[in-house]
Amino acid sequence: MWKISGVLLTWALLLILRVRLVRAQTPDRQSFTCGGNITGESGVIGSQGYPGVYPPNTKCVWRITVPEGKVVVLSFRYLDLESDNLCRYDYVDVYSGHANGQRLGRFCGTFSPGALVSTSNKMLVQMVSDANTAGSGFLAVYSAANPNERGDQYCGGRLMKPSGTFKTPNWPEKDYPAGVTCSWHIVAPKNQIIEVKFEKFDVERDNYCRYDYVAIFNGGEINDAKRIGKYCGDSPPAPVFSAGNQLFIQFLSDLSLTADGFIGHYKFRPKKFPTTTVPPTTTAPPTTTRPIPLKYSAVLCQQKCKRKGTPESHYCSSNFVITGTVITAVTRGGSMYATISIINVYKEGNLAIQQAGKTMSTKIVILCKKCPYVRRGFFCVVSLGLNYIFMGQADEEGRGMITPHHFIMAFKAKNQRAFNMLKNKRC
Repeated sequence: MWKISGVLLTWALLLILRVRLVRAQTPDRQSFTCGGNITGESGVIGSQGYPGVYPPNTKCVWRITVPEGKVVVLSFRYLDLESDNLCRYDYVDVYSGHANGQRLGRFCGTFSPGALVSTSNKMLVQMVSDANTAGSGFLAVYSAANPNERGDQYCGGRLMKPSGTFKTPNWPEKDYPAGVTCSWHIVAPKNQIIEVKFEKFDVERDNYCRYDYVAIFNGGEINDAKRIGKYCGDSPPAPVFSAGNQLFIQFLSDLSLTADGFIGHYKFRPKKFPTTTVPPTTTAPPTTTRPIPLKYSAVLCQQKCKRKGTPESHYCSSNFVITGTVITAVTRGGSMYATISIINVYKEGNLAIQQAGKTMSTKIVILCKKCPYVRRGFFCVVSLGLNYIFMGQADEEGRGMITPHHFIMAFKAKNQRAFNMLKNKRC
């Protein structure tokens, strides 16, 4: 009896020692607060409550300062915020400097950008959430670095000569590096505009240009409302013309696959150079005028419902072109409000695309519910679903608007190859 009691006591003591040892070896999980002033050579910042769901209706600001003479390098290790094509709801902004600094980027969704580099020893990170939260927030590490210590990985600059060239790091000897942020700010005299052409272009391909991409903006900063286009793949974009005397070009690569990169050229043009009325017949850029608001009207919906033209003939005049399945449809005020599960994007325009995991969806409004006519499909059983190609115009909120004169037709997998050719169509 005493022997058994002794054995049990020994086991109990060993168990207590083991628990204490495990606790001693397990560090407490770091908790993150809403913003703060941060100094030092390196460190970690994260959204409030990470890795739990971040709180709604918050605005958190982190001011990072590294030693004088250094620059700040910020790398996202994890990013999971409500996804939106224009990052209008929940987002993280990164600025060079603490006050009135240049914005290096705005990010949301789940795809992290490459390393972001400030121009001084200060950087500001700001996270904003609206009333509805959807994700675990972000985790990022920062470190101090010597300016240009990684050589060509730090690229970009202010370009003010009448013409010039810009290119990815390592061009043309080898692929551009992973984790790069390059920004070129081109400034022309006030009475001139800027033309940009890409001679060679090879950036990691993705239907949504989520990993590596080139984004071009009117003006002198990253402003989603003034974005002209976002480009990736191996086909050079059509020539781009600025609306005023400034353009901002941003190149980002993530931390995985890379490609050859690109070389582009710019030159100043007289302001009267035709960009919208009579474009050159060979390399005309797409018109980037503000969309005319569309709304339901009885006159509009009295038109005879007859499909005209082909996808090719409607491609250039359409602001967005996608294929997808109607998964929800509600009729209100003579119009049909639908949610589309996206199969493929051929032309994004300013259409707002939501992401949940690997599933992409968007909202469209068919102004006249009976024309063009679509039926709801079945998202969970694709073989029974009703898939369409949608061509229309997106409003300022990013919703797709479709009227009787726009183009919709049934889409079948066997047509995929033909529709893929639309991406190479020059407008």
